[in-house]
Amino acid sequence: NVMPKTLDGQLTMEKTPSYFVTNEAPKRIHSMAKDIKLIVVVRNPVTRAISDYTQTLSKKPEIPTFEVLAFKNRTLGLIDASWSAIRIGIYALHLENWLQYFPLSQILFVSGERLIVDPAGEMAKVQDFLGLKRVVTEKHFYFNKTKGFPCLKKPEDSSAPRCLGKSKGRTHPRIDPDVIHRLRKFYKPFNMMFYQMTGQDFRWEQEEGDK
Repeated sequence: NVMPKTLDGQLTMEKTPSYFVTNEAPKRIHSMAKDIKLIVVVRNPVTRAISDYTQTLSKKPEIPTFEVLAFKNRTLGLIDASWSAIRIGIYALHLENWLQYFPLSQILFVSGERLIVDPAGEMAKVQDFLGLKRVVTEKHFYFNKTKGFPCLKKPEDSSAPRCLGKSKGRTHPRIDPDVIHRLRKFYKPFNMMFYQMTGQDFRWEQEEGDK
């Protein structure tokens, strides 16, 4: 009811990250438009969890440390998978829910890491997937060293480029390397399952040097 009317030759896009992890979302979206195209941006779940925590910390500085929240039992090394920052990164679990309603051909998985190092390449895949002409290309991006992310500019336009807002690109707190190692081990089987389900290897293990 909230969506604008889409005319012939137009595409309407809407972005809500929580859809992917909300159990009722696939069924409701399917009943609204079963031929819809879905785009999911994923990144290394360990980095994602730390980023999630960093965002929360900026709003609630009084919360416990990442190390405290990440474990049910630190001594036994039991990860607390009920903590949303960790649960969201179990992508295979969430994808299973979506695949009950949508074929894989209707879902595009965008690599968050490649979106930073090669934004034009990832955007080419998005445009192809949506059946659009490749309008957004290399000339639309430049890398912002301060943020560590690409910014978007309009080549023919002299207006200031669009960069990520204040809430993005924050410096992550230092996390105990042992905790990171345990998280990598925790996510590895789920990552492997996700690679198998999507037919895509996101190389998160390699990227972390955890070969």
